[in-house]
Amino acid sequence: MNLFLKKIKQILILLSISLLCISCSNLPSTSSNPWRVLTLPTEAIFADVAFTDDPDHGWLVGTQATIFETKDRGDTWQEKTIDFGDENVSFSAISFNGQEGWIVGKPSVLLHTEDGGQTWSRIPLSAKLPGAPAKILALAPSSAEMATDLGALYKTVDGGKTWQALVEGAVGVARNVTRSKDGKYVAVSARGNFYSTWEPGQTEWTPHQRTSSRRLQNMGFGTDEQLWLVARGGQIQFGEPEDFENWSDPIYPEPSTSWGLLDVAFRTPEDIWVTGGSANLLYSSDGGQTWQKDRDVEDIPSNFYKVIFVNPKQGFILGERGILLKYEPSVDAA
Repeated sequence: MNLFLKKIKQILILLSISLLCISCSNLPSTSSNPWRVLTLPTEAIFADVAFTDDPDHGWLVGTQATIFETKDRGDTWQEKTIDFGDENVSFSAISFNGQEGWIVGKPSVLLHTEDGGQTWSRIPLSAKLPGAPAKILALAPSSAEMATDLGALYKTVDGGKTWQALVEGAVGVARNVTRSKDGKYVAVSARGNFYSTWEPGQTEWTPHQRTSSRRLQNMGFGTDEQLWLVARGGQIQFGEPEDFENWSDPIYPEPSTSWGLLDVAFRTPEDIWVTGGSANLLYSSDGGQTWQKDRDVEDIPSNFYKVIFVNPKQGFILGERGILLKYEPSVDAA
């Protein structure tokens, strides 16, 4: 009998915890959900998405050498295969300028196409390259910038035949590296203890102390080139354009929950989406002053690792195990 009562007590405790978790968020819900859930046939974690100069034609990449192609703006995707033999390849970024595109990944993978992805060629990289390629940005015909996970920056103007180093030294192991539209970079250290910035013309990265005792999770640039950051414990801060150390007061959109925030994207200067673990999706329509929670997607069995807006009307949230969300706003919201 005592064993039975003990089991009943354990069940009641679990039910109480479940009810507490359900009610722990006091954020208002979004009035509508503009995200359509797509499930693609892969177990990979998606890493990046990019489109050619044809707005219908895009590519999606991720771990396990995963690559998908769409020809209808992301409504449907077809898996493609690139043979790497026994090499365990993981794609981390993709970028297009017109029909010319680039893909980078680990271990030291660089792919190049000049025909919108009909054919991909692998460009050899030096064994002395500091770190593995982590980011790539197609700038112009035959021109691209590449960053490694150690913060080494390189530029090519001849289709990848030669690369010029932009910094004299690497920044150290980076959790992530992000580039602004005007060529600035920010890198978060692997442990989130500090961040570093680089601007065109500089020869070295400039280190900066983190803004609080909370470790940094991710950083990037908004529509006005100002920095944003997310830190452990659900903290968000926004910087000032052209100022890498002037930050707003910390914002805690959902202070009563512990889901880690992972990425931030500005659809417009005022329209902000924030993704996180356990299908956490937050939204602000006023530049971060007030927040809402998209509860229509919170039961999706996936972390939301990244949110990307190709343009204000075309966006994607990248998840795991084939989970991809496509932005489909109403006429009024668009």
